[in-house]
Formats: sequence, structure tokens, C-alpha cells
Amino acid sequence: MKKIYLLILLVSTQTTFANIKITETQKLAATCKIWGFLKYYHPNVADGSKNWDEQLFLILSQVEKAQTQEEFSLVLENWIGSLGEVKNYKINTLDPKVEYFTKNLNLKWIDDSKFFSKKLSKKLNFVEDNRYQGKQYYVQYDPESDNILQFNNEIKYPDFKWTDKNLRILTLFRYWNYVEYFFPYKYQMDQKWDITLEKMIPLFMEAKNEDDFYDAMQRLTVKLNDSHVTFYRYSGQDSNKILNYFPAKCKIIDEKIVVTEIRADSLAEAQNIKIGTVITKVNNKTIKEIIAENRDLIAASNEAVYLDKLTESALSGYSDTVKLEFLEDGKYITKTINWYNEHDSHRNEYKKGAKIKKEKFKVLDHNIGYVDMGILKVKDVPDMIESLQSTKAIIFDIRNYPQNTNYTIAEYLNPKPKEFVKFIDPDLNFPGMYIWRNGIETCGRINPDYYKGKVILLINEKSISHSEYTAMCLQAAPNVTIIGSQTAGADGANARFHVMKGFQTSFTCYGVFYPNIKETQRIGIVPDIEIKQTIKGIQEGRDEILDRALQFIETAK
Repeated sequence: MKKIYLLILLVSTQTTFANIKITETQKLAATCKIWGFLKYYHPNVADGSKNWDEQLFLILSQVEKAQTQEEFSLVLENWIGSLGEVKNYKINTLDPKVEYFTKNLNLKWIDDSKFFSKKLSKKLNFVEDNRYQGKQYYVQYDPESDNILQFNNEIKYPDFKWTDKNLRILTLFRYWNYVEYFFPYKYQMDQKWDITLEKMIPLFMEAKNEDDFYDAMQRLTVKLNDSHVTFYRYSGQDSNKILNYFPAKCKIIDEKIVVTEIRADSLAEAQNIKIGTVITKVNNKTIKEIIAENRDLIAASNEAVYLDKLTESALSGYSDTVKLEFLEDGKYITKTINWYNEHDSHRNEYKKGAKIKKEKFKVLDHNIGYVDMGILKVKDVPDMIESLQSTKAIIFDIRNYPQNTNYTIAEYLNPKPKEFVKFIDPDLNFPGMYIWRNGIETCGRINPDYYKGKVILLINEKSISHSEYTAMCLQAAPNVTIIGSQTAGADGANARFHVMKGFQTSFTCYGVFYPNIKETQRIGIVPDIEIKQTIKGIQEGRDEILDRALQFIETAK
């Protein structure tokens, strides 16, 4: 009786699986995963011996015809079988001498019995266990190179047309798998990458025009929650459009836009725009509404850098004018003002000699040193140290992008070498797995004459990537205090690449951690003393972060 029951249960299960309908989105999501998996894992695919794009186009037509899970699994089983023999040499055992980082590896979907047949799962598991161990054809990684992570040998499709459904699908599949296997911070995304795939497929499939297609691509990149992510659209449709700008730099504070720096003196003056000017609406939308409606369109690791990027986006456009609501002396005043092309609106930055020349370093009142890390170069460091050696404190302003001076400066701030950072790199022999780089990076040298005064580091949302790395390096010295606000949370090198003609993007390509494995991605460099700019401070012309540093130096509080 028991045997009869088990037989009935088995037949019932198989029949149920065979008859379960499968949606277009489910089929495409699964095909994307399997296509990408085989691209980097299958020995007869990862070596570049097949036209893998063409293979996708061929299989898509069969996938489209499959109506049930059984039919779909059979299509993929036959496809994998057609790729040729995979030799059984079992290399799934991890090297005990290597320290692995496993948070990004996700191949559990292979064993989804509710979706894949047992035979299909078995084939995929066999490929994983006997994965390709040669030089990857479709991805290259070299941490010593200027182009650390690249996806070369991809067909660029010079005649790419968004109207071609297969090319739209290919673009999505390529990018999704780049991130799936080679983005080190995938595990930190707000939304699981699998869910993003399922939600993005309809947008790509239903794109009615070129704008819809590129909008979908932009929304896809934003889901990485990475401040390094950029999106460049090269489109014939946009070639005649000129982007215009507001003639000042601004900052969002308390759901208001505040002018912090004038970029074109005469243009700003003509429209009564000055430092401290407060904007409360842009084209009848409140700043709160603008903040809410752009979250899926601007890539950012955290709220601080999102608001920073949003400011530029909100005050630029293809029109010649913009309607703004200002808050002046407690009253709301609406004006239509002009926007200008980049050259005119950034006149102070482009016109030679227009900007006041900044000092690389100087001595402030009360014998306090100040260093502008954005313009200090390596050759300037010895003179800087000699000039500031006798000060009671040195303030290193890193609210900018430093000039690779961190290691040189660290030699003068530390009595001996100090560990300050660990890295993870992708394992191309096991895509999705990461490896801790050997050892912990150090800075400094044996130096009994190191600087013994207080060291202050100033940071904010403008501190990104190498700025954050510089802060980590200098932070390792004795008697260091970090003052300011949350940084951009995008540590590690930025890889730039084309996914397809007309679409260039980037993301962080290796992981950066403190020696104790504390993360910096998304979190940023955490200040010891948090202080942010206020509207009142800007209107009074004060640098509140610098002021707080000076206060700390004098009072130790």
C-alpha cells in the first residue's frame, strides 16, 4: 500500500510540474540567469569559442514557445546538451590556502525544484562543479591596470536599434550578469538583484520608444545603490539638444535648495542670485516632491550623496528658462529665470584667472595648519610638512578629490607602518566568489620625527572614492579626529565600460574594508564629530565644518 501511495505521489508531482503555466517574465528571468551562468562557467562557452549572443537569440525563440515549466526546462536541457561535453574533473572544492568572501555568491536558484526539472538542475550543478578554469574570454580583471575590470570581446552592435526586441533583452541580460558576478557590493543592495531582474523585464519588453528604453537602463543601474554608478546616453535623438544650467552651485538642506557658490558672477547678479539664496520650488514642484520622484533615477550609495547629485539634476534641463520659488525675508516670491549653456553658466570655472587662486597649504590663526587636499600634489608634501611641522594641529581638508598624496603624507604622520585597509577581488575561476587580497595594506614608515600635533580630517558628501580611501589611510595615524558629515560611500576603483552602443556606465569593481572587516561601501567614512552645513551658516558665509574643527583643536571638545 505504501509503495502504491508513493507511486501515485510521484506521478501526481510530475504531472503537476508538467502542467504548471509559466509567465513571460518568469521564462526570461530564468533564461537570463542560465545564459549568464553558462557564459562564465561552461568550459565550451567561457573560452569564447561560441557566438554567445547568437546562441541567446536562437534560444529565445524556443523559450517564447514554451508554455509550461516542463516544456521550458526541456528547451534549456537540450540547449545545454548541444554545447558539447563537459569533462568531469570536480574542482568545486575551495582552496584551503585562500581566504574567500562569499556574500555575493548566489547559485541557489539552480536547485529551484518549483521551477526547474531535476534533470536541468543536475546539468547546471555539473557545470558548476566542473566549471571553466582557463582565461575568461568575456571578462578581464587586473588590479594593477588602469582599466581594472573590463568586459572586452563583446559585440558592440554599431547598428544597435532599440526597436529590436532581442537586442533590448541582450542589453538587460549582459548588464544584469555583469553585476551578478562582478560587482563586489551586490549583497548590500536595498533590493535583491533577483527581484530587480523580475521587475525590470517588463520595462524592457514594453518600451514604446527610445526614451523608454534608456529610462529602463537608467533605472536598472540605480538599483546598485553605488555612488560610483554613472549613466551616459549617446543617442541620435539627443544630439541636437543642449543641456542648460543654473549659474550657481547649490545644496539641499531641510528640503530647500540653497546657493553655496556662484559659477557665473554677472549672470547670477542679473537675476539677484547670491550665496545663501533659498529656493523652495522648481517649476511648481516642492523640493520634497523632487526628492521623492527622482529616487529611481539617480544612483547613490546613501542619502547624503543622493541629495548632492539631485541638486545638479533639479537645476538643469533642456529648456531656456525655469520657474523658481524663492524664500526671501520670510516671503515666497516666484520668478522665471534663465538657464544657460555649460560654458556660460560655469564661467567662473572656465574663464582663466576668474577664480581666486587657492593656497595648497597655509598657517591659520593660533598656529594651526590647513591643507587643501584637492590641489596638494605629491611634490608639494615635503614643503607642506616643513612649513607646518611646528603647528599644534594640521587640518587636512578632504571635501574634494585628492591628488594621490595619502601615502606620502602618511610617512610624516606615523612613527611606524600601520595597517589600514583590506581588499577583495573577484575570483574569475569561480565567478561570483571573491578572494581577500593577500595581506593588509599598510601606510607610513619608521619615523621617530613624525608629526606629533593633532591631525584633523574634514569630510562630507563630496568625499568619494579616493577621497574616502585617503581618509582611511590618514586615519591610521596617531591623534587623528575626523570631523564633518557622511561621505559618498563608494570606496574602491571605478570601472567604466560600454554595455552596448549608446550606453556607457560604471560601478565600483573591488571591495574595500578596514582591517577589522568593517565596511565603507554605502556607509562611508564615519566622522568622530558630526557637523553639517546649515542655511544660516551659508548665509553668514561660515564654513561650519572648519569652524567645528578649530573649536575642537582649541577645546578638545
